[in-house]
Amino acid sequence: MTGWSCLVTGAGGFLGKSIIHLLVQEEGLQEVRALDKAFKPETKEEFSKLQTMTKVTLLEGDIRDPQYLKTACQGISVVIHTAAVIDILGALHTQTIMDINVKGTLNLLEACLQASVPAFIYTSSIEVAGPNSYKEIIQDACEDQHHESMWSAPYPCSKKLAEKAVLKANGSMLRSSGTLYTCALRPTYIYGEGSPLLSFVMNMALKNKRMLKSVAKFSIINPVYVGNVAWAHILATRALRDLNKAPNIGGQFYYITDDTPHQSYDNFHCALSKECGSCLDLTLRLPLFLLYWLAFLLEMVSFLLCPIYKFQPPFNRHILTILNSVFTFSYKKAQQDLGYEPIFLWEEAKQNTREWIDSLVQQHKGTLKTDSRM
Repeated sequence: MTGWSCLVTGAGGFLGKSIIHLLVQEEGLQEVRALDKAFKPETKEEFSKLQTMTKVTLLEGDIRDPQYLKTACQGISVVIHTAAVIDILGALHTQTIMDINVKGTLNLLEACLQASVPAFIYTSSIEVAGPNSYKEIIQDACEDQHHESMWSAPYPCSKKLAEKAVLKANGSMLRSSGTLYTCALRPTYIYGEGSPLLSFVMNMALKNKRMLKSVAKFSIINPVYVGNVAWAHILATRALRDLNKAPNIGGQFYYITDDTPHQSYDNFHCALSKECGSCLDLTLRLPLFLLYWLAFLLEMVSFLLCPIYKFQPPFNRHILTILNSVFTFSYKKAQQDLGYEPIFLWEEAKQNTREWIDSLVQQHKGTLKTDSRM
């Protein structure tokens, strides 16, 4: 288990950075190659402080460039593939999403085969499993139940296709010698410091006098802290590098959750931000079934206008279903196969996230003061 190297795609992202922080503590790891299309200056500075016994090399390149990926994979022992474009509102062109999420994954798999990389871990999504209907109740589901998303929306469709390609590649012969072992991790809603969705929710609340818009009071979810998702990736890395375990882990997918209390999106966001003075906006809204049909009409308008004008509806049936479903999962399989146990308990995860949210509030106050002086 010594003298190995790891390539992490999407390394400058929310989850990717957390994985890098844990990876550099792994025994015998000589180099981490952090790949992203571009790194923010603050991310470059953050990674420069991680230079210990492990070399951290920053690579800026496009996941859609097969030749670049082949070069990036040379001499690598493990690939952790987190890079993806997330779009549930339909803001991006479908082809862009498919090119990055599906073709990019296929490019990376081929690069691994050509460079004889023996282990590949794919960061999938809970959306591969659904939910398909807000009327369906799914609680503490497991991998053996084979839940599968039926949505044709680009994001869940692209993640499902990419995951299937990764798991199908398990057992492929490497160019030089040996076998490629692959697995996929399906985290539920990831929260924590730097969360793009939490940042969006808080920015909207700050613009609305710290009132959190109630959009998901009917849901029940089990969110997972980003540090625990990163830890699951580390354990998957160890398992696939162990020739005794790899044949049993290879070709498998795992739901990744933790001990964060099950609750609605609304209550969860409120619990994280209430110390900053935020509260739920309880203004009455349309019943869910009417919102669903309104979303259907907006989608039809968007479809009819697409030849002459790109109309992006403010919401759609897919996102309404996500935000209003009872949809929770168990991590028992990851516990049994990978030895996964959350390393961050709910209280610590909540405190870390609250401190970060508080920094967003303070930053907002500073911006308001600056604007008032101008």
